[in-house]
Amino acid sequence: MKIKVEAINQKLTHSFFQRDVLEVAPDLIGKILVRQFDNGDISRFKITETEAYRGEEDLACHASKGRTTRTDVMYHEGGLIYVYLIYGMYWMLNFVTGLLDHPQATLIRGIEGFDGPGKLTKALQINKSFYGEDLSTSKRIWVEDNPEKTVIITGKRIGVDYAGEVWANLLWRYTLKK
Repeated sequence: MKIKVEAINQKLTHSFFQRDVLEVAPDLIGKILVRQFDNGDISRFKITETEAYRGEEDLACHASKGRTTRTDVMYHEGGLIYVYLIYGMYWMLNFVTGLLDHPQATLIRGIEGFDGPGKLTKALQINKSFYGEDLSTSKRIWVEDNPEKTVIITGKRIGVDYAGEVWANLLWRYTLKK
C-alpha cells in the first residue's frame, strides 16, 4: 500500500504563472517540481534552469509564427503546460505564463539531478498527454514554493541562433548558482 506524501511547501497557483515570463522564469529557479507517477510514487526536484520565450515578436519563440495547433496553449492564461517533441524523441516541458492572448512560456531546462530538458522529461515520463495540463489542479505534475534563498545566473538562451543576433543574445536563460 502506498502512503500519500503531503506537500512539503505550498502549491503555486495560477496567479504565480499569470505574470510576464521575464518575472516567472527566474522566479521558478529553486522552486520544487513535483511529479506523481502512475504507480503513485511522488518525486520532488528543485528547478535549476529555465529559459524565457516571450510573444510573437520573439523570433526564438514558437509563437513568432502565430497561433497554430501546436502553439495554441501558449495563447491561454498562464499556468498550463506546453509540451512539444524535438528530434522525434525528446519532449520539451514548458510552463505557459502571462495573460490571455499574450503567448509566453518558460522552458524547464534543468532540475536537480538532470541537466538538459530532454533528460528531465525522460526521467519524469513527460509526453504529449501533458499538453494543456493545468499546473494548479493536476494530480500528476505541479510546482511547489520553496522558501530557500537562491542566487541566479543569467545567460544566453541555448540553440536559438536561427532567431538572429538580437534574439539569440538576450540573457533570458536563468540558472541556479551552485
